[in-house]
Amino acid sequence: MVGPLTMSASHILHRGRSVFSKLNKKYRQPSNSSDHIEVQQQTSSPSSSSICSFSTTTPSHSVESFVSTTLPSEHDTARAQQLFELGQQLLFGRNQSKDESAAVEYYRMATQLGNLDAQGALAFCYEFGLGIQPNFAEAERLYLLAAEKGNGLALSRLAFLRKYGRPSVKIDRIESEFWQQKINQQGPSALTWLLEAASVDNHDCCQYALGVCYHDGVGVEKNAIEAFHWYRKSAEQGNARGQGILGYCYGEGFGVERDRQKAMYWYRIAAEQGESVALYNIGYCYEDGLGVERNPYEAVKWYRLSAELGNAFAQNSLGYCYEDGVGIEQNLALAAEWYTKSAEQGYPWAECNLGYCNQNGIGVPKDDAKGAFWYRKAALQGHARAQHNLGFCYQNGIGVPKDQNGIGAVYWYYLSAEENHAPAQLSLGYCFRNGVGVPKEPKEASRQRSCPNSLGFCYEEGLGVEKNREKPSFEPRQAQDKLGVCLQLGPRCCAGCQVAEKGLGCEVQLEEASLWFERAAANGCRTSHERLQRLLARACLENGLESNYNGLFLGAIGHCAPAA
Repeated sequence: MVGPLTMSASHILHRGRSVFSKLNKKYRQPSNSSDHIEVQQQTSSPSSSSICSFSTTTPSHSVESFVSTTLPSEHDTARAQQLFELGQQLLFGRNQSKDESAAVEYYRMATQLGNLDAQGALAFCYEFGLGIQPNFAEAERLYLLAAEKGNGLALSRLAFLRKYGRPSVKIDRIESEFWQQKINQQGPSALTWLLEAASVDNHDCCQYALGVCYHDGVGVEKNAIEAFHWYRKSAEQGNARGQGILGYCYGEGFGVERDRQKAMYWYRIAAEQGESVALYNIGYCYEDGLGVERNPYEAVKWYRLSAELGNAFAQNSLGYCYEDGVGIEQNLALAAEWYTKSAEQGYPWAECNLGYCNQNGIGVPKDDAKGAFWYRKAALQGHARAQHNLGFCYQNGIGVPKDQNGIGAVYWYYLSAEENHAPAQLSLGYCFRNGVGVPKEPKEASRQRSCPNSLGFCYEEGLGVEKNREKPSFEPRQAQDKLGVCLQLGPRCCAGCQVAEKGLGCEVQLEEASLWFERAAANGCRTSHERLQRLLARACLENGLESNYNGLFLGAIGHCAPAA
């Protein structure tokens, strides 16, 4: 067994990746639902490896009796297939007029007789409101039952829903990866139902769903151009989700040349139909001035409309608007309230933000244990900032027992650093340089090149690299934040900046400093966000301009959502 002091970086990384494959989810399975597959009794089994924590068990009577009472007969199987085909004809108007409500009933009857394809199609109808009121919770339940048995449609939709969420459907990025791996093992054949309905039947919902598969590489190779093709077909038929995500494509230049005015056009059309993600994206555009004039007050208005519809992205964004007074009067209690609503839906950014609020008493009573709890929630979904914060908690015993050997802290720092999170690379460099949780490895410390303190110190002292006292000031990609400090303050730099403190190699260059602060901030360094804000405010004051930069660079806390 590898001890904590001999564990190499590769072992840490392996542990980090393997832990994310362990899922511990329990799904309620209503026993009184008419959609429950009665032909196969399913009970919970604690020893089951199933992701949905239910498995088939044989009762105490004879095997012959069990088979005859639980498995569909050949007649039932044939009947179920006939009902499924009738549902297909009615849903897509094959050889007859469309009747979505009748299609749902045929799918329901076929599902009760054990037809797996019908079960996936029925869930799809619940998700998109085809012939029945939309019900994401019921769609999720049916998708789970069908996905557990390998239904391709169900696998593809669960991969999406767990990644982006919808009202009543909790986000879980790691589980999303699980379902995506499942369908990728089957390949494009798993998407036959979607492919036929999108291309032959020209069905707008299926075109949108197929676009999502190409967007994220679900069952097919990622292909931005192909995704855009199907999104546009869906949007041009008036599908709100297709319109919203077409706006995203134009806004991000995904599969098409970027055109932010067109992005806003499609967002607004989708928003008129009440599409919550389009509402959120309009708010995001107003906050950052993308395709429209920057207006934080308008941003808050659109965030609120989306948040009140249950959109987790918007709830988080509304939370940080309240926290920092962006477009609205600061209210820390309301900030924590909206973060909580979003975090309870599994949105990792909100989980991390809520952890920070609990740890620092922002809008809620200070509670280090709750802070660590929410950091862990986000960290397990691969959220780099939360992983770093959780590592810091372990290193210093904040809300968790202090990690005496340091291996827990290193574990989370490593995972965060692998996502290029600059503060984690700094912390990990410190651990390798000082032997915290790992043997001292100067070369490994110097490899954490996004951490300015570590790399600069290594060059100055010759740890793992050739000694070079000028090098720290001239490593822009590796020392973005500290380089910004050097350029801002010159030789009068604060004590924390060892390079400028010794007067090595730079004059005051505020414009250049702002560039490097912005780059470091884009890599996840929150300190650089704050420094950049202060620097811009200073520039405004010195030039007699009105300062309106408060909260300007908070865009990294939320982002344009492809989950339309």
